[in-house]
Amino acid sequence: MDLAHVCFFIWILAILTFYQHRINVNARYHYHKKQQKTKGSPFIDEAPAPAPALVPSTSADPPSIPSDPYPTDPGDTSDCIFDVTAYGAVGDGSSDDTAAFREAWKAACSVESATILVPSDNIFTITSTIFSGPCKPGLVLQVNGVLMPPKGPDCWPKADSRKQWLVFYRLDDMKLTGNGTIEGNGHEWWELPCKPHRGPKGSSLPGPCESPAMIRFFMSSNIVVSGLRIQNSPQFHMKFDGCEGVLIEELSISTPKLSPNTDGIHIENTKSVGIYNSMISNGDDCISVGPGCSNVDINGVTCGPSHGISIGSLGVHNSQACVSNITVRNAVIRESDNGVRIKTWQGGTGSVSGISFENIQMENVRNCIIVDQYYCLSKECLNQTSAVYVTDIRYKNIRGTYDVRNPPIHFACSDTVACTNITMAEVELLPQEGELVDDPFCWNAYGIEETLSIPPIGCLQEGMPQAITETSQYSC
Repeated sequence: MDLAHVCFFIWILAILTFYQHRINVNARYHYHKKQQKTKGSPFIDEAPAPAPALVPSTSADPPSIPSDPYPTDPGDTSDCIFDVTAYGAVGDGSSDDTAAFREAWKAACSVESATILVPSDNIFTITSTIFSGPCKPGLVLQVNGVLMPPKGPDCWPKADSRKQWLVFYRLDDMKLTGNGTIEGNGHEWWELPCKPHRGPKGSSLPGPCESPAMIRFFMSSNIVVSGLRIQNSPQFHMKFDGCEGVLIEELSISTPKLSPNTDGIHIENTKSVGIYNSMISNGDDCISVGPGCSNVDINGVTCGPSHGISIGSLGVHNSQACVSNITVRNAVIRESDNGVRIKTWQGGTGSVSGISFENIQMENVRNCIIVDQYYCLSKECLNQTSAVYVTDIRYKNIRGTYDVRNPPIHFACSDTVACTNITMAEVELLPQEGELVDDPFCWNAYGIEETLSIPPIGCLQEGMPQAITETSQYSC
């Protein structure tokens, strides 16, 4: 090759190297390009993932070139994160961060698939607040830090409601989640003199005694609550009222055993509910299902110490109560006053039907299986003839141990409106200690034993009561 050809080859190589350098520079600029922040919208940019590495080919074919991991700019996304600290939340455990949370909610509510972030390593205090919709779909409130109300009734603002703390109202397709804690600061509320104090010298003083429910969803649909630790509520931990389409999963709910009125999850006038894989220990019902509920599936819940899993109370003040299609499966109930319970007041109307309790392990539980149609919080309740009609109740594979202070099975049904179609199958309950209680209690209860129960349920009447036609007035 002569000198002219060599120079020409070197000149071509230099040009190719220059253009390759320009391409690499542009590619690096594209990779590091950040989202331009909009005034008033404190979005958080997430660092983009590194581009996939080229894997050397083992064949004779040249290696394939991966497509651009960011075919569009990484900032061009509708998923927006609104950090409450960007709106002025301090998160030092004492400052009032209410205004910041309200501003973050207002901004995120108008953006589809927005996330309100409560960051970790901070303690945020907010007062009683209603987070209202409607909002754009896909709204997420992600609590990774600690969120709590003022500490006790003396610190509660006088202008705020004492019946509720966090209220989510008229929302659709909203999620409350995170790996943080919602702390209720309930200790001082429990010690109010008008609260029922349990114990050998416990007493309570008459008078109004309002305490806030911790979290309330009202008139909302397609709601998810997951992953959180919720603890020490002044009263109910979570309430769902007038909702449809609720998924609750992987929660930890806890308060001390003697904390009064601290139900874990309470639902009423709510349909299509799933409660899954959660742990609840508290001073009242783990889960309570109130009037107006249907199509509720409870699966994989560990409960106790507590007052068990309850349907009711129903029919208070001569009201109508309709509850249907409730399933409780694969549960553990331990160290509790009750296991699975249906409780109604005298004088009510309506019905409880299509209830299934299946695969439930009891550990030292009083009243493992109980239907109480004489529920009353005092000794002043008068006998009444009408009652909520209880029918089509199935107990299957209920096993474990009970506290011998009460019979493990207790069916106390109305004098005038019998319980019907009770089915018992594979029920085996033994004393935690002491002698076997072989005398379950039944009153006006009709049903069958598909298999021999331990203890035997000899008091359950076969067939149907003669006056069953009169129960049509109680149907829903």
